[in-house]
Amino acid sequence: MEPGISLSKADIVENILLCFESVNGSCKMSIFPPTIQVLLYLLLGSLSVLTVCGNLLVIIPIIHFKQLHTPTNYLILSLAVSDLLLGVLVMLPRMVYSAESCWYFGDLFCKIYTSTDVMLCTASILNLCFISIDRYYAVCRPLLYRIKITVQVVLIMMLVTWTVSAGVGFSMIFLELNIWGMEDFYNKNVACEGGCILFQNKVSSIVASDA
Repeated sequence: MEPGISLSKADIVENILLCFESVNGSCKMSIFPPTIQVLLYLLLGSLSVLTVCGNLLVIIPIIHFKQLHTPTNYLILSLAVSDLLLGVLVMLPRMVYSAESCWYFGDLFCKIYTSTDVMLCTASILNLCFISIDRYYAVCRPLLYRIKITVQVVLIMMLVTWTVSAGVGFSMIFLELNIWGMEDFYNKNVACEGGCILFQNKVSSIVASDA
């Protein structure tokens, strides 16, 4: 800036790019150079494709070959499905949001997106926990393994995994439990049109981490 020239507050505001120029409370837009934007799409898109393809290589053989229909493999199948859905339903929208720096899919889809994100991450963690239980009995209690870890028990584990995960993910977002007690702070300092941020208070953070 040259000496003697000053910008008013209105001039500064006019130079700020917003996600939605005609909407009050719009989020600020970050402008990336075209090269950086293309690289973001290529990198994040490649990670999403690799996630989907890698998990398909696990899912297809387990479903196709009957000799792989074992309790352990059912748990691995459940884990692969959660990671596959994460690559499609979470990583692809996140790719667009990261490259464009604005959320253009609406508030409802933002809630569905964040709920799905929490649900699938929780499902992956619970699947790993149940796989650990399965491996514990297989290694440390081999004589009890076939009695304790049956197909029926594994199906119950999978049912618990997906029911708890869906309950945690969708109830937290749609009932706004993640901002409970901090509504004013969230609405004044975090929420804006064109943004899709998972904001969590202490309670929701503890529940999500414990799940």
